[in-house]
Amino acid sequence: MSGYIITLLITIGIYIILSLSLNILVGYSGQVSLGHAAFWAIGAYSFAILTTRYSVGFIEASMLSVLITTFVGIILGLPSLRLSEDFLVITTIGINFIVEGIFNTFNYFGGAMGIGNIPFPTINGHMISNQVFALIVYTAVVLTIIISYLFKLSWSGLACSAIKDDELAADVSGVSVVKFKMIAFALSSALAGLSGILYASFMGFISAADFSFPVSVTILAMVMVGGEGTIIGPIFGAALLVLLPELFRPIHDYRMLLYGLLIVLMMRFQPDGFFGRKGIVWSLLKRY
Repeated sequence: MSGYIITLLITIGIYIILSLSLNILVGYSGQVSLGHAAFWAIGAYSFAILTTRYSVGFIEASMLSVLITTFVGIILGLPSLRLSEDFLVITTIGINFIVEGIFNTFNYFGGAMGIGNIPFPTINGHMISNQVFALIVYTAVVLTIIISYLFKLSWSGLACSAIKDDELAADVSGVSVVKFKMIAFALSSALAGLSGILYASFMGFISAADFSFPVSVTILAMVMVGGEGTIIGPIFGAALLVLLPELFRPIHDYRMLLYGLLIVLMMRFQPDGFFGRKGIVWSLLKRY
């Protein structure tokens, strides 16, 4: 398998984790976020700083980075817990800009120059191959799928589903809206942090521009195109939106326009996404 194909598979795997993490917020609990790249960035920057400035090992740095992302995600998510719809979307956009601005401004985070020399995983002092790294990424993908599935079936997942359907009715029925939104926010942040760790380690260099607002739009597009609230939907959406610019190189520079257009078209003609409850895939399968 060529290096290009391996790189493409790794990229798709990282975005699958990222889109599944956003799906917990958007698909399970109905909290539309346009700032998810911020939590991806926090995971990536935590890992980069721990490994390059403090020489923490790969596994220890990964575990600490997930914890840091979860903690910071909860803190940043607090202002969003009592907001809904338009106000929630605007707040998450603000979170994205604040986090990007901090990483882009302060020298401790590399400033505009970013952070380089981020270590690649090693075994007995030898750097692993990209094929082995791909196995690590897809092990993380399987772990994320299992966590997403178990969360959906859990009491917390059912409570989030009730909040998504009717927040007021769920609150009146005794469901703690703030508590379960917080749980969804924390889990979503943790998985986004995991994706950020893999991205930083694979790329070896990160800068604030890698986690800008257009990236958040891309992640949301992956969830919406595939089908929010499902597991296969975000996987399909991530694979499709990573592959499209690769298959159609001439439109690569216009990919953000394409993603925006896709969201508009999906909202108009397939609001549940391809794999959603009323999506075109299930409709065709029922017909045949």
